[in-house]
Amino acid sequence: MRKILIVCLGWLCALTAAAQFQTPVKFSVKQNKISDTEVELVFTGQIDAGWHVYTTDIPEDGPTRAEITLEKQQGVKPKGKLKTKGKVHKAMDEMFGMELSYMEGTATFVQTLTITEEKYEVAGYLTYGACNDENCIPPTDVEFSFSGEGKPAAVKEAEKAKEEKQAEKPAAVEEPAEAAVEEAIVPDTMRVDTAAVTPAETPLTGLYTPVIEELQGFGEENAGTSDKGLMTIFLLGLAGGLLALLTPCVWPIIPMTVSFFLKRSKDDRKKGIRDAMTYGLSIVVIYVLLGLFVTLAFGASALNSLSTNAIFNIFFCLMLVVFAASFLGGFELTLPSSWGNAVDSKANKTTGLLSIFLMAFTLSLVSFSCTGPIIGFLLVEMGTSGSIIAPTVGMFGFALALALPFSLFAMFPTMLKSAPKSGNWMNCIKVCLGFLELAFALKFLSVADLAYGWHILDREVFLSLWIIIFALMGAYLIGWIRFPHDEDEYDEMGEVIVNHRTGVTRFFLALASFAFALYMVPGLWGAPCKAVSAFAPPMSTQDFNLQKEEVVEAQFTDYEAGMAYARQKGMPVMVDFTGFGCVNCRKMEAAVWTDPEVQDIIREKYVLISLFVDDKTKLPETEIVVENGEERKLRTVGDKWSYLQRVKFGANAQPFYVLLDNEGKPLNSSYSYNEDIPAFIKWLRQGEKRFNEQ
Repeated sequence: MRKILIVCLGWLCALTAAAQFQTPVKFSVKQNKISDTEVELVFTGQIDAGWHVYTTDIPEDGPTRAEITLEKQQGVKPKGKLKTKGKVHKAMDEMFGMELSYMEGTATFVQTLTITEEKYEVAGYLTYGACNDENCIPPTDVEFSFSGEGKPAAVKEAEKAKEEKQAEKPAAVEEPAEAAVEEAIVPDTMRVDTAAVTPAETPLTGLYTPVIEELQGFGEENAGTSDKGLMTIFLLGLAGGLLALLTPCVWPIIPMTVSFFLKRSKDDRKKGIRDAMTYGLSIVVIYVLLGLFVTLAFGASALNSLSTNAIFNIFFCLMLVVFAASFLGGFELTLPSSWGNAVDSKANKTTGLLSIFLMAFTLSLVSFSCTGPIIGFLLVEMGTSGSIIAPTVGMFGFALALALPFSLFAMFPTMLKSAPKSGNWMNCIKVCLGFLELAFALKFLSVADLAYGWHILDREVFLSLWIIIFALMGAYLIGWIRFPHDEDEYDEMGEVIVNHRTGVTRFFLALASFAFALYMVPGLWGAPCKAVSAFAPPMSTQDFNLQKEEVVEAQFTDYEAGMAYARQKGMPVMVDFTGFGCVNCRKMEAAVWTDPEVQDIIREKYVLISLFVDDKTKLPETEIVVENGEERKLRTVGDKWSYLQRVKFGANAQPFYVLLDNEGKPLNSSYSYNEDIPAFIKWLRQGEKRFNEQ
């Protein structure tokens, strides 16, 4: 048993949370010789699950489209535009008000070149944009350089014949020159004067000094990102374990199991206590191993993509609906009885620690009808949290709550007499859990709805369903609704009591459920309803909104200028790494930045600097920097801000927010996409407090 625990702890130490620096697309480039006069440049990108790359036909005011820039084209010229090959998806995007086309899984782009000289050289870069449902990476360049030989004679003869044919036509008839069409694929805004490239690295002033370790030093307590803190995950698992403990499948087993261990060693009470504690420890090991299995089975990248993958979210929604129906009494979710019988038989034939471990495993199988839906919900929520070790940590909390009573009652047997007896109150807990799982199922369906643009679960529809669910839960608690597993109450004559009395505890729980349902009603007309902002769709999906929304505008779009102003005024800084084509940035601004309290804090307490990583304005001089041992060219303003984000803060996804003092040092952890308004306000307040303390 000790070895098993050591192995589990080893895995916990070996696995670490996913870093914020993301490389969801990996491109390879090759040239294909079509003939002696033509060659193709083929760009093939492998895209991580949950991410997509935009195609070449995105309008100017949309997200980053795929484009090719030829910095050197000696002996070749483009033939036509950059083409997209493969399966293209199209969806209407409300944020941009246009239909966007994108590719998932694999993205392929092809540029055909015509050979005009016997020897040719071509060099340049492909620019592309990629997003998932929470983040976008800045426009990324894929550089290439090729050379080769061809036979351009036939091309020259064809061009000469074409020129002679055009000369014979009347002067009034003009046809567009082929060269003009080909030149259009390299717009002037993307051209780079290679003579202006300077070999020196960009000097890092104090404002550019990396602060990655300082950011990590703040931990996840205030991060507010989509990655839930491990302590939150642990507490979520602990709460799930306590709820599972109070279900009819687990609670009645506790006194029987503890009595068994004490009677088994009645002559040696210490041994009985030791066996019961080992039994509880075995439960912890079993569920921690389950968490490890989920982590290892899916892998880090898959777990991080679950929260953004529409197919997975639809599956999770259906799974939670099935669990909810089971808890409401529609049917029982049970494992094959032969499994439990086989393990129980094996436990009786063995001795020592192995027999106790197998008894704990039998409990896990027998109680599956009650614990299965809770574990399923917890694993879904933890798996989509963004942290690799979240399932393991969460299952540890769940198992700890489940195992604690076995050890506690073994050490203090007299407590069993005062423990509440089994009864209808346990089924009441199951039914309430069914309502909660039904509510959370809508959360996962909402993610898929936003991803596909169905608009079947916009904010007012989502809130309406939640209002009905929690109102029905209140009606059940008060006694107006009954389900199949609810036991009838009988009087002394054996007749069913129709007008039974509502208990005080159920009354207060019903009161809370009705109050929560009533609290969400103003949200149908645009009220923020901050308590559910992390679950409900963004405010932008609401058709009828009486609230006046206004997004805070940045004071500066230049980092150095904004920091200079902050030093002059003695104010802290909020740096917003964003993008013109960042869908999730607009979602965050519409859902969170429109909140009146958020607006007041940003306007009055901070200097807001918004840095657009897809700004294609050319720098006065192209700069060459060394990053991770490789040379990288900074050609545009967006390249510069993207480089700043990577080098100084160790991240490359947007939206990405950091709070700095006016010397460039962090005041709090970073913050990413999370529509939880109270968490964002807390993050801003803590940064302000630390600045004032300095």
